Amino acid sequence: MKMDAGKWFLALMALAFMLLAIVPLPLNQALIVACGGLAIGSFGYVFSAPDVEAAPTKDRLAYLHERKEVVYENLRDLNFENKAGKFSSEDYQGLQASLEEEAARVLAEIAKLEKK
Repeated sequence: MKMDAGKWFLALMALAFMLLAIVPLPLNQALIVACGGLAIGSFGYVFSAPDVEAAPTKDRLAYLHERKEVVYENLRDLNFENKAGKFSSEDYQGLQASLEEEAARVLAEIAKLEKK
């Protein structure tokens, strides 16, 4: 099983909590260690995103197809919410333009990778 950096941080955090249960510490020290371990583990997990850019072409292509579907779904949701009257015309146009730009970028990158 391959573990990325985020899973290693979570595993180390779990190990720290197990050691905390074994080693007797005063309550205030135990709380400090527990909070510190949780903060470091959470911070490490959140900010250790896998490097999708360096992924093999097949993985990158799968990620891009998934991203394309998410952007399309967001565009459908935006259109529905606009018809429901949740956005002003300016807000809708701005959000639609940014989602369409992202869709175009993703589609261009998919085309580039499929060309290889």
